Amino acid sequence: MGDLKHDIKSVSSQFQIFGEYLTAGPYGSGHINDTYAAAYDVSGTVVRYIHQRVNHNIFKNVPALMENVERVTRHIGAKLGGSRDSSRRTLTVVPTRDNQPYHKDAGGNFWRTYLFIEKAKTYDTIETAQQAFEAAKAFGHFQGMLADFPAPRLNDTIPDFHNTPKRFAALEAALAADTCNRAKSARAELDFVMKRKAMTRELLELNAQGLIPERITHNDTKLNNVMLDDASGAGICVIDLDTVMPGLALYDFGDMVRTATSPAKEDEQDLSLVKMQFPMFEALARGYLETAGGFLTKTEKSRLAFSGKLITLEIGIRFLTDFLAGDTYFKVHREGHNLDRCRTQFKLVESIEQQETAMNALVEKL
Repeated sequence: MGDLKHDIKSVSSQFQIFGEYLTAGPYGSGHINDTYAAAYDVSGTVVRYIHQRVNHNIFKNVPALMENVERVTRHIGAKLGGSRDSSRRTLTVVPTRDNQPYHKDAGGNFWRTYLFIEKAKTYDTIETAQQAFEAAKAFGHFQGMLADFPAPRLNDTIPDFHNTPKRFAALEAALAADTCNRAKSARAELDFVMKRKAMTRELLELNAQGLIPERITHNDTKLNNVMLDDASGAGICVIDLDTVMPGLALYDFGDMVRTATSPAKEDEQDLSLVKMQFPMFEALARGYLETAGGFLTKTEKSRLAFSGKLITLEIGIRFLTDFLAGDTYFKVHREGHNLDRCRTQFKLVESIEQQETAMNALVEKL
C-alpha cells in the first residue's frame, strides 16, 4: 500500500475495532483531511474501516465538529433503525477505546474512524443528469432526516460560512486596501459584483422575516459527497459532514446548482464553455423536491433558482477577494488563478440570470 504519512496501525489501536490490522493506504480525493482505508481480519473475513486525520488548521474546534458529526449520524441512524442496508445509508462513527468520537495523538492530530461503506463510490464530476438527480435526492433526504433534530442547536464549525453580506463586506475591505495593486486588473469583475450588492441580503432578510427557517444543512453539496450504489446507481449515503451546521436549506441547493450544472472546470479560461445546462438544473430540482418537497416552505421553493445564482455569486466574490488580497486562502497554480476562478463563477451567474424565468417556471410546475 506504499509509504504512509502516518502510522495508521498505531492510530487504529486507539479505536474499538475488532480484528487484526492487515494494511492501509490513502483513500479518496479530498483536499482538506488525510483519509486512509484500512483492512482488518475479523474472524477470517476482511473488513475495512476509514481512518481520517481532521485538518485542525481549517477546523479550529475539532471537538465541537465531532460533537456535531456524532449527534447527526446518531439521529439519522436511529431513524433508519435496523432497516435493510442501514449501516450503508449513514456514516457510522466508531468510538475510541474510552468511548470518545475522536482520538488526539501525541503530535496534536485529531483522528476519527468510520465503518467503510462497501459496494458504493463517489464520482468527482457529474457525467449524467441521472447522477445529478440521485445526488440532489440524497441531499434532500439528508436535510429531511434532520428537519426534526432536537435542541440544543449544533455548533457552527465555520461561523458565517454562507453569510453573503459579510463575504461582500470582506471584498469591499480587500478593495479598499488593494495591498497588491490588483484592483485595476479586475475592474470588470468588480463592476459586475457591485451591481448585484442588493441580492446578497435577500435570503438572510427572508430568514429574519420568518419566511425561511434555519435548518441543519450540509454546506458542501458537491456530487463527490454522495456515495452512489454500484449496483443501482442510487445515492445511498451523504458523506463529509465537517461543515454540517445550522444554515438555510437553499444554501445546499444553491451549491448543487453551482457545482453540477456547468460542464466547465472551476478555473476554465475559455468562458464560452461556461453555461448553466437546463437539463441538469431540471434533474437537480426534481431530485431535491422529491425528498425535500414535504418540509420546505413555499418561500423556500420559490427561491430555488435564485439560490443557485446567489451561491455562485458568493463563491465568485470569495475568489475575487482572495485575488485582491494576494492569494492567501485558496491554493493557486498560476498567475491570476483566482481571477480566472472568479470569472467562471460570474459567467455562470450571467447564464443563470438569462434562464431564471424558465427555471422558476419549472420549479412552479414541479
